[in-house]
Amino acid sequence: MNDHEKNASSEGYFILLGFSNWPHLEVALFVVILIFYLLTLVGNLFIIILSCLDSHLHTPMYFFLSNLSFLDLCYTTSSIPQLLVNLWGPEKNISYVGCMIQLYFVLALGTTECVLLVVMSYDRYAAVCRPLHYTALMQPRFCQLLAVASWLSGLTASALHASLTFWVPLCGHHRVDHSFCEVPALLRLSCVDIRANELTLMIMSSIFVIVPLMLILSSYGAIARAVLRMQSTTGLQKVFGTCGAHLMVVSLFFIPVMCVYLQSPSGKSQDQGKFIALFYTVVTPSLNPLIYTLRNKDVRGAVKRLMGRE
Repeated sequence: MNDHEKNASSEGYFILLGFSNWPHLEVALFVVILIFYLLTLVGNLFIIILSCLDSHLHTPMYFFLSNLSFLDLCYTTSSIPQLLVNLWGPEKNISYVGCMIQLYFVLALGTTECVLLVVMSYDRYAAVCRPLHYTALMQPRFCQLLAVASWLSGLTASALHASLTFWVPLCGHHRVDHSFCEVPALLRLSCVDIRANELTLMIMSSIFVIVPLMLILSSYGAIARAVLRMQSTTGLQKVFGTCGAHLMVVSLFFIPVMCVYLQSPSGKSQDQGKFIALFYTVVTPSLNPLIYTLRNKDVRGAVKRLMGRE
């Protein structure tokens, strides 16, 4: 253990190693991640502002999409600024309290997104499979309750899991072999048996990743059957366009998350985990606005109306 590591242990902060094994990549990664982060900020703020300003977008779908955009803004901001600081300079430290806060919010916001994507899939199921009852099913009050339930589930589950993670004793050094504070990376620092923590991680991941994914696939399975019975070509194109965008978002988020959280922390490549984590924390949130708004007539119409007002 060198002096820097001893100081980290004694003064109460962690060293986030990140991509220090590839110093020649750090500048390139800084530029790429900064671009993606700016795209995330601009794209998601655009969706939120447009959904608020245009009354034609005051629908359940865009209410939930605005929630997703706000969630992605918070999710990326909980980890990317710290990552950019670490990539830019030689100091790669984060305080113990800062690491706790980051871990909590990364977990909470990721869990909330899993639940919110289920809610969005139910909204599309109701719109396609129960069109005559859609207005009654998706009343504003009910939509608000679904959104609140999504946020509360993530915030509550994260409080439990983050507490269990930080109760684990660490083995002297505080060198976290990751780009931000995440449960699997912190559990690798333990100097005690972590099988109970690994079991908890698997159970929580199953509840908030596998179960939501199954519910989403069930909703879209029902939508696919309903679409195949449609006679209208225009209706088919609209449904496939909207639901296809949702499924792409689901795939881009759930597949990388499963690769990280549904494996034992001690049984996977740490370097591989770093790059996978970059995908769902950096790339996916920046692509969501493009996926949802690309070729979307409602959004194009809202932009034209807004420009007309101006």
